[in-house]
This record gives sequence, structure tokens and C-alpha cells, in this order.
Amino acid sequence: MSVYVIRRFLQILPVLFLISIATFALLNAMPGDPLAELMMADPDMSQEDLANLRRIYGLDQPFHMRYLRWIEGIIFERDLGASQQYKVPVTTLIARNIENTIYLVFSSFILSLFVAIPIGIYSALRQYSLGDYFWTGFSFIGFSVPNHWLGLILLFLFSVQLEWTPVGGFQSIRVAPDFFSQLLDRLHHLILPMITLGISSLAGWMRYMRSTMLEVIREDYIRTARAKGIAERKIIYKHALRNAILPVITLVMMAIPMMLGGAVITEAVFVYPGMGRLFWHSLINQDNFVAMAIIMIIAVLVVLFNLLADILYAWIDPRIRYD
Repeated sequence: MSVYVIRRFLQILPVLFLISIATFALLNAMPGDPLAELMMADPDMSQEDLANLRRIYGLDQPFHMRYLRWIEGIIFERDLGASQQYKVPVTTLIARNIENTIYLVFSSFILSLFVAIPIGIYSALRQYSLGDYFWTGFSFIGFSVPNHWLGLILLFLFSVQLEWTPVGGFQSIRVAPDFFSQLLDRLHHLILPMITLGISSLAGWMRYMRSTMLEVIREDYIRTARAKGIAERKIIYKHALRNAILPVITLVMMAIPMMLGGAVITEAVFVYPGMGRLFWHSLINQDNFVAMAIIMIIAVLVVLFNLLADILYAWIDPRIRYD
């Protein structure tokens, strides 16, 4: 296993290198001037000042020189560049927003995981029952509804009409300073974004868990276990579930980086100050160093969680060996 992990890590490096080149090229090929907002904000800006800004941000250099400058800064100085919109280093900007996104993604992940797996098992064990039809329909709707549309509907119902939840943001202006009050306030603001971001993963995992569980419980070894008189609960949770959950592992492991991508729309809808909303603003304002950093963070998470999924495969199923 250790040889396999080392080999996979060595394969990850060229993949990330190619992703960085492609992303850098696409961002720099976008039409428009990255300094257009600065020029509109200060109409008196002289051409000399504009030329100095282009030199500071490296915009006066050709594409390959800008890329080499960016990659050298990461490797030798651990510097992701500076945001031309916020006038701060990209690392500082991400550090301000990443905590909120971690809360959102983690809570959505936990909600999806602890709801989808039990319901998928329930639907498989009670195939064609009323409960099975209900949850199958729910998963179909949840999987097909776009995040931004669902978020707007939830906002209209629970924030505007019923006034049960805040319209946006991540914390109230006036809240007691104690830990419990702060926690409840954050959860109050997280409810709708958490449901919006997690519903598509929940629906997909639920359907996939149902399908794989149905396949497993029809296998001969399950019939043999029942013929031996083994308790049904033990058959389901010790024998069937362990094999049925294997294909779901890849979906679950890939969900976290995918949720970071989904957070772009969700955070924009709920005005939630996180990395997704930051990425959205960086694209609109052509703040390329910020957008580049966030894309590379997601890319690193995708390849690492893909590797983690393979390792968990071997841990759960002893028949799988990579060495």
C-alpha cells in the first residue's frame, strides 16, 4: 500500500501542473481589463499610474512570464500573489473566508451522509413500498433541482414569508458574546445554505445506496446467511452494508471538493461570506490571482480525496490490494 500511495503522489504533481497551466491560460484569456474597476473608481488616474499598476501586478508581461512569476512565488516564497481588488495578499484573503466555507461544507456533508445512507438502506429493504416511492421521488427532485433555484425558493418561504431564518450573512450584528449564543446564531444562519448545498449530494447518495444495496441483498451469500438462521440485522449491517457501501465511497469522498464548487452559487444566493462568494467576485472583477488560488485548492482536494477513496476501498474490502 505504501508503494501505491507514493506512486499516486508522484502522479498527482504533473496533473496539478497541467491544471494550473490550463486555468491560468483561461483566466488570462477572459475579455476585459483587470484594472477596469480601478479606473472607474478613480477617473483622475493618470496613464503613468496605470502603467505602474500594470507593472506591479505583472500585467505588462507576456503570458508565460506571468505564469512563471506566479509559480516561482508559490514554490520559493509560498506567495499566491496579491489581490488587485482588495489590495491584500491572496493568502490573507483566503484565510479570512475559508473558515466560513469549512463550516458550510462540513455541515452540508454531515447532513447528507447521515440522512442519505440510512434512507437508501431503508428504501432497498422495503422496495416498492410507499416509503420507497416517497424517498425515490424526493431523491429525483432533489438531484434535478438547481442549487440557485432551490436557494431562492427556501429564502422566499422561510426568510421572507415565514421569517424563521435570516435572509443572508453568517452572523447577527447583535448577539450575546458567550459561546452558546454565538453557536446558535451561526447555526441559525447556516440552516438554509446547508440544506441548499447538501440536497443534491443527499439525493445522489440516497439513490446510489439504494441501488447497490438492492444488488447485494440478492446475492447468493446473503441467501446462504439467511438459510443459516443468522439474525437479519446482522446480515444487513455486517455482511450486506459493508459490500454495498464500497461504490458509494468514491461519491462520498469526491463530495467535499465538489461541494466547494457548489458553494460558489450557494454563497452568492445567501450572501454568505466564504470562498465561494469570494471566487464569484474574483471572476466578475478579473481578480485572477484570487480565482487561481481557489481553483487550485479545489483541484488539490479532488486528487487527494480520490486517493483517500482508493485507500478506504482497500481498508473496507480486504480483497482489494494495490501492491
